[in-house]
Amino acid sequence: MRNCLPIVNGRNARVPSRPAASAGTMVWRESFAVPARFPISAPLLLLLAASLPLSAQSADKDPVAILELGAAASRSLHDGTGSFGPDLAAEVTPIENWLELEAGVTPLFRSGSTEWDTDLLFKKPWTLSRKAEFMAGIGPEWEHTILNGKSSNALAGEAALDFMFWPARRHKYGWYLEPAWDYAFAHGHEQSLGISGGLLIAIP
Repeated sequence: MRNCLPIVNGRNARVPSRPAASAGTMVWRESFAVPARFPISAPLLLLLAASLPLSAQSADKDPVAILELGAAASRSLHDGTGSFGPDLAAEVTPIENWLELEAGVTPLFRSGSTEWDTDLLFKKPWTLSRKAEFMAGIGPEWEHTILNGKSSNALAGEAALDFMFWPARRHKYGWYLEPAWDYAFAHGHEQSLGISGGLLIAIP
């Protein structure tokens, strides 16, 4: 239907078109649309503000592992003899606030005897403050003993308490103190009490 204009006196009458909006009206419409965009930008500003603490937390993220370098001493509850040596261990956290794994090796020396202790401890951590942590753990231990030129191996169990102290807010360096109790499953079931302590080094 192309010609739909009304006929007046035999001629097509044109219906007057609507007047175009004035420039003032267009300006009013554009200024009115500005507040409509504000609710869209407000959530973006809130997201940016909320992301700032997250960036700060990512900068202070936990280390990948913690290295323990120190010294250890042990005393047998069977014959009362003591032994001393260096202590080396590494800790990782597979489950935050629930599980830490520590693998370490400690050579202990005494007159005529050398004992290499290799252990794997499963620890439950507790955060006492920003600068102090406490852990309790148990796990297996492998004892390789060289006595008067003869070597022997034994499986043992170990229970330990671990106190960790960090002097700064960011945990880069600190020190630890770890008392432990060992129980050998071999013949004689020898038991011993030990303590180790030294430097903590965080590996980022």
